Amino acid sequence: MPRKVGHIIEDLLATIERIHAKTAECSFAQFESDWELRFVVERGIEIVSEATRHLPEELKIARPEIDWRSIAGIGNILRHEYHAISNKVIWDAVKADLPPLKAAIEAIAASIDE
Repeated sequence: MPRKVGHIIEDLLATIERIHAKTAECSFAQFESDWELRFVVERGIEIVSEATRHLPEELKIARPEIDWRSIAGIGNILRHEYHAISNKVIWDAVKADLPPLKAAIEAIAASIDE
């Protein structure tokens, strides 16, 4: 049975918030030197990647500012090429890409509630 969109949105927002909470007071040097933190953040990004794959296409089309394909792609890289991923790529995704994604997901949630 397919998951309801509301549950996917809740998972996305909760996971993004958890990643933010874990990295908010952290520098890149701290992130890079903390294996457990990197592991948690990478797993969170995998969840975000997978959850976005289950959003209906019409909702993603309504938010063209988000590179949905890249979000799906980073999950594949983390799952299949984890040994080659750069800490800087993950850090940049957390700091630069997750905030606009969160805003887009919040806008999608608001449009569904209306």
